Amino acid sequence: MQKGIAASPGIEIGKVYVFKKQAFSIDKSPIAPEQAENEAIRLKRAVEDSKNQIHAIIERTREAGEEYAEIFEAHLMILEDAVFINKIADKIKGELITAEYATQQIAEQYIEQFNSMGDAYFKERAADVKDIGDRIVRSLLGIETKSLSGIVEKVIIIAEDLTPSDTAQLNKNFVLAFAVDMGGRTSHTSIMARSMEIPAVVGLCDFSQKAKDGDLVIVDGNEGIVILNPDAETLKLYQEKKEEYLKDYSELCKLKNEPCKTVCGRRIEICANIGSPADCCGASDKGAEGCGLFRTEFLYMDRTTLPDEEEQFNAYREVVESMAPNPVIIRTLDIGGDKKLPYLDMPAEQNPFLGWRAIRICLERTDIFKTQLRAILRASSFGKVRIMFPMISGISEIRKAKQILKEVQEELEEEGIPFDKDLEIGIMIEIPSAAVTADLLAKEVDFFSIGTNDLIQYTLAADRMNERISHLYDPLHPAVLRLIKHVVDASHKAGIWTGMCGEMAGDAVAAPILLGLGLDELSMSAVSIPHVKKVIRSMNYKDAVKLAEDALNLKEPDEIRAMVSSFLSGMSQTPNKP
Repeated sequence: MQKGIAASPGIEIGKVYVFKKQAFSIDKSPIAPEQAENEAIRLKRAVEDSKNQIHAIIERTREAGEEYAEIFEAHLMILEDAVFINKIADKIKGELITAEYATQQIAEQYIEQFNSMGDAYFKERAADVKDIGDRIVRSLLGIETKSLSGIVEKVIIIAEDLTPSDTAQLNKNFVLAFAVDMGGRTSHTSIMARSMEIPAVVGLCDFSQKAKDGDLVIVDGNEGIVILNPDAETLKLYQEKKEEYLKDYSELCKLKNEPCKTVCGRRIEICANIGSPADCCGASDKGAEGCGLFRTEFLYMDRTTLPDEEEQFNAYREVVESMAPNPVIIRTLDIGGDKKLPYLDMPAEQNPFLGWRAIRICLERTDIFKTQLRAILRASSFGKVRIMFPMISGISEIRKAKQILKEVQEELEEEGIPFDKDLEIGIMIEIPSAAVTADLLAKEVDFFSIGTNDLIQYTLAADRMNERISHLYDPLHPAVLRLIKHVVDASHKAGIWTGMCGEMAGDAVAAPILLGLGLDELSMSAVSIPHVKKVIRSMNYKDAVKLAEDALNLKEPDEIRAMVSSFLSGMSQTPNKP
């Protein structure tokens, strides 16, 4: 048995197919000056060839869903990025090296830059650059890119790594699951696995070195476990677990159109976190009652210039109309820290997570802020929009942001451009100072949304991306639960509501406590919605309140986790009554 990261839920048992790409070597010897122009021409041809390959992949993946195709449209943007390609061409001519060596060098620079960022999203984007770099090099060397599309028997793929391009070739009729040595929950590979509902485990270190074609393997995407050549007893156990999971999942699917309320009738809104208009379809399919977090920074990434008002308006309008009549919370630009934009003059900082980022940038670069606010307000006339400001630490920031919003509203009114004059304004509670002074901040806004990803790491002084101290980053730490309780109580006393949009919101184990703490809304990845909805619909609110009260009196996260697990186990055996 080997433990990895649970990337996509489900359990599968099947024959191993070890996927290995043909290795290639790059000539690093210098070239003559007169060869430079020919190398530049080779590069241009390889880039065009790579574009054609990506276009073909986009067409194939679009049949499965627009959200899949969008991943490869991002790859296409890299290939069409003049800055990226010109850097390779300049390196060829400046250092007199081959096109493939120059490509490898520039790709590695980008990969190193992404890997140095603390955020999981950007670390996983390094995999996209590697995918593109390898694709160009293989084209230069005349090596055909190996595809998984030719698999015609039911297998479980084992690999050192699977790029998004590899995953796009998977045929669900034959690929039962996959397990890879590299990757994390936020990698495109993991995202696609969840979207395609293929069980997956990633981060397995050296598992691909142990497996051989034809071996029997169990992949448990629920627990992040793989078992190679199981004995008869283990095999029987996991066959039963698989049948039980499929039965439970079938029941979960029936909840799509059911309201998220407890057996005693208490309602809690279940929404989806999205990063682009393409995510709306998956959110609706899983029963989302709205969008609790639209991460607008993705409109600003993978490009060389700021998006203009019209481009932003069209994206916001598409999301708002797709989710209508349900609400959409649009978070204003949240960059800085680990999310840097190459076309903005952002200073190097000793501690960027505590530096010039999010609302701090927007309040200084009002030109960028106003353009975004105009686009959001214009989109608000097409559905129910809520605006949310990130990284708020105190009242002065809220008041400044609201003043700028008011100025934009007045401008639109003078221009005769329609917008919702009554849209709600909220803030993310992700800084401890905001959580502690929630009673003061609640008088300034219409709602709170707790961003647990940052709130937890700031509260516990534990970088969630640092593997050495990751055990300290615990959503069920008593300090975190007490802060959440304080925020919720302060909001309700002021007559406003509180939601949660961090990863903790999609944790089915945490759901009973979050319900008991009084949260009004939970927003999460679409794939988590059915599981969280099932837990909440199985509970009695007074039991959740008692559970939360007991949790607040415990001293250690492990004690709290054990208590919740026991509670959920008992609940499954004894159905609740109103």
